[in-house]
Amino acid sequence: MAITYNDLYMDIRQILRKAGIQAATLEARELVCFGAGKTREQLLRDGRLYVPQNVEEEIQSLVQRHLAGEPVAYLIGEWEFYGLPLDISEQVLIPRSDTEVLAELAIGQLQEQEDCRVLDLCAGSGCVGLAIASQVPGARVVLGELSEGALRICRQNIRRNGLSGRVVPYQMDVLAGPPAHLGEFDCLVCNPPYIPTGDLAGLDNSVRDYEPHMALDGGEDGLDFYRAVCEKWLDVLHPGSILCFEVGIGQADSVLRLMRTKGFGDLEILPDPAGIPRVVWGRLYETVYQS
Repeated sequence: MAITYNDLYMDIRQILRKAGIQAATLEARELVCFGAGKTREQLLRDGRLYVPQNVEEEIQSLVQRHLAGEPVAYLIGEWEFYGLPLDISEQVLIPRSDTEVLAELAIGQLQEQEDCRVLDLCAGSGCVGLAIASQVPGARVVLGELSEGALRICRQNIRRNGLSGRVVPYQMDVLAGPPAHLGEFDCLVCNPPYIPTGDLAGLDNSVRDYEPHMALDGGEDGLDFYRAVCEKWLDVLHPGSILCFEVGIGQADSVLRLMRTKGFGDLEILPDPAGIPRVVWGRLYETVYQS
């Protein structure tokens, strides 16, 4: 039986809601748009038109894959972060709205600066660094990432958002420390792997089975990357530079104490929209070296 685009969208939204998916409205729209090859505006325009049978079958197939656990962002190959359209693949984590707190903080601290250098470590898709560059005209951003696959996505997203003149990708291993001749930065932002290794098996299957474990595994206590940044990357900062971390549940106090021992002051913990402590940041006053 023929069905209109509006009715198909409504049916899929109801199916997703019954499955307990909170973002059912957004995800239903994205699946229908992708399966039909339409923009959001075209879907709204064509809502009363009937869906060709082959298109309906394609969309229903996408819905079943999503209900089995495959994230919508991987199904459609893109996602939005801080108003920016981003290419997404299974080589990178899917940008979350929680991470916009990290981007918002850095943007607020840097927006009045005429010229600043920003390093986004563990950049993944490049979402945080690109958001900063899009909102801070004086920012020059380096996206530091170890994974070759993620670096390809970074390059695509730099081009897609017209930021080739101010954002560059660079292969870096956070645990090994900075490469030579990297220079100093006014701001270092980092959303590192922070899931304790023993907790990976218990993650939701949409994360455990699809998102890259390299971008999730933070070591035995989930803090390996925070320690590495604070112990090995201070040379790329100068007095007055800010360091901004996204953290996992229950990690904020530990990360704050770690930063304090390394010479950071004005330390602050910020919550995400759900009220969970999500970002820890501070300003470098003095470098404390290990004896």
